[in-house]
Amino acid sequence: MSSPSAENKQIVRDFLEVFSSGDAAAIVARLHPDATWWVSGRMAGLSDTYTRAQLGVLLQGVTTLYKHGALKITPTSLIGEGSHVAVEAESYAELNNGRVYNNFYHFLFEIAEGKILRVKEYMDTQHAFDTFLKPQEAPQ
Repeated sequence: MSSPSAENKQIVRDFLEVFSSGDAAAIVARLHPDATWWVSGRMAGLSDTYTRAQLGVLLQGVTTLYKHGALKITPTSLIGEGSHVAVEAESYAELNNGRVYNNFYHFLFEIAEGKILRVKEYMDTQHAFDTFLKPQEAPQ
């Protein structure tokens, strides 16, 4: 019999695999009805706390920016204790505008009733800004 921590780590691994598919509906389906997703920093348009419904809208919009329709998130380390799973991860996506998004994260997941209840996401917000929001320079 596996421990609750091991089960929760598997829930998070499965979630990140589905997240990497870009299927917004499948991602949202793995979130608890009361789920929230908090993004670190003070960057307008990104740093905030999102409800399950708000995250679904955000994901549907952002997947259109990716050349292959998804942001691949690869966990490099997971530590589970009780209902919490801490994850170090790396992302990768080629964007339709020619930029590459390759960020590094620390996530803290909280699991309830077999679903993702809370996520705290820490990342390099400057890299996110430069990749997604910084105006592209005109060719000379």
